[in-house]
Amino acid sequence: MSEHDLTQAELFDVFSNARRRRTVQYLKQQRGSCDLAPLVEQVAAWENDTDPDDVTRTQRRRVYISLYQTHLPMLEEHGIVDWDPDSHTIELLPDEEVFEPYLDRRLGTQRPWHRIYAAATALGVGAFAVTWLSVGPVTAGVAPFVALAVCLVVLAIAVVQHVSRRPGLQFPFERGRASRHQ
Repeated sequence: MSEHDLTQAELFDVFSNARRRRTVQYLKQQRGSCDLAPLVEQVAAWENDTDPDDVTRTQRRRVYISLYQTHLPMLEEHGIVDWDPDSHTIELLPDEEVFEPYLDRRLGTQRPWHRIYAAATALGVGAFAVTWLSVGPVTAGVAPFVALAVCLVVLAIAVVQHVSRRPGLQFPFERGRASRHQ
């Protein structure tokens, strides 16, 4: 990556800023290199939760100045990118897996997990309310099953969320993969 390996503290410092994380993420999407103008457009779009075509001049300028003066020089200083201010070209340097854990995964395409958890919670509260009020003779006997079902739904949502955020996750008892890697 550079003459020296980055420590975890240095990586935390470098990637503590969202613009630097988004810059590296965009470079990864562009297969390691891009010009400054499209990078500015996309970072401004992500920051303003809009389409790159809808980014205003002010939004673009704000991102351009900070990338040009602060973030790209810092990324270059730490050996993460090669930044040429004259030609406005940026290249992501090798060994990107070192800083992969610090990046925003699937930037711009995240699922609304908070809504899914809120819906599961509302469903559980409703089910508990019905069993607690003992609406009918069957509900008192069904209460433990309702509690178990709600717990299993929340567990299933948590597992799906965990797996979806880790695309390269390998399962310990998964067949076929182990033989392919040998």
